[in-house]
Amino acid sequence: MTAYFIRRLLLIIPTFLGITVMVFTITRFVPGGPIERIISNARQMEAAGAGPSSTDAAGGGGQPLSESQIETLKKYYGFDRPLLESYFLWLSKVLQGDLGRSTRYYDPVWSMIKERIPVSLYFGVLSMIMIYGVCIPLGIAKAVKHKSGFDNASSVVIFTGYAIPGWVAGVMLLVLFSSQLDIFPLGGLTSNDFFQMNLFEKVVDILWHTVLPLISYVIGAFTVMTLLMKNTLMDNLASDYVRTAIAKGLSFKKAVFRHALRNSLIPIATHFGNNISIILMGSFLIEKVFNINGMGLLGYESVVDRDYPVVMGILAVSSLLFMIGNILSDICVAIVDPRVRFK
Repeated sequence: MTAYFIRRLLLIIPTFLGITVMVFTITRFVPGGPIERIISNARQMEAAGAGPSSTDAAGGGGQPLSESQIETLKKYYGFDRPLLESYFLWLSKVLQGDLGRSTRYYDPVWSMIKERIPVSLYFGVLSMIMIYGVCIPLGIAKAVKHKSGFDNASSVVIFTGYAIPGWVAGVMLLVLFSSQLDIFPLGGLTSNDFFQMNLFEKVVDILWHTVLPLISYVIGAFTVMTLLMKNTLMDNLASDYVRTAIAKGLSFKKAVFRHALRNSLIPIATHFGNNISIILMGSFLIEKVFNINGMGLLGYESVVDRDYPVVMGILAVSSLLFMIGNILSDICVAIVDPRVRFK
């Protein structure tokens, strides 16, 4: 088993290289990068009379920057080098712990990511607690009471939630409970007077801002995890070893919790490690809807603003977390199911 996990760890290297090379190549060919943004800003300043005329700068043609200025910008942002050379230059800096600087805010990328990780981690941990704390018992209850009124009614509820994307649910919740009923705030994680509050008021304020985003985070995952728990438990309850245990006098309740439940948790365990990247990286659209300054909002803004160093920094962190999460999923499976032996 040790050799298996060593091989899995070594496979992270080519996988990481493949992912980052592909995205790095895309960033070099997608229009609207930092140089184009600077040119666009210069045109706006020129139109407002706050900058040099196009004829003075570039000899006409509506170009506010001269060729030498554009070449200087390309050199500054590293766009003057060949693609592979630029990539390996970026990779060498990443291996040294340097993710570069934002082309939008000129701050170190790692500092920007580090500031926002606690926010996404807060919502991610709460979401995981709610998802596993509710879906596993709910899936067990639905399996035991299959085709009952409870099973049918709960299925309607969770399928309705699954049909609505989280960010759409967030917009609906904001319109209903924030705009019309004025029960919850319109966004953010804290109120404007947060730093003037005492400790108890701060905790209440954060929880007050947490309710609607948290519902949006978990509304879609409830269906997948609940039905996964229900279906796997029903399959195990129909297995020969469970029927044999019941035939020997074991109660149905003990057959469920002593025999069938542990095997039914194996598919749940395979998803646990994969959720690590989701816990830390947040949700782009949900954090945008609620204006939560976490990793999701940072990723969304970096893509929209073509802030390529931030995009690559977030990609590097998230891809590593996802691959490590896959390995942790295998470990979780081995812990839950002692029959599993990786070779």
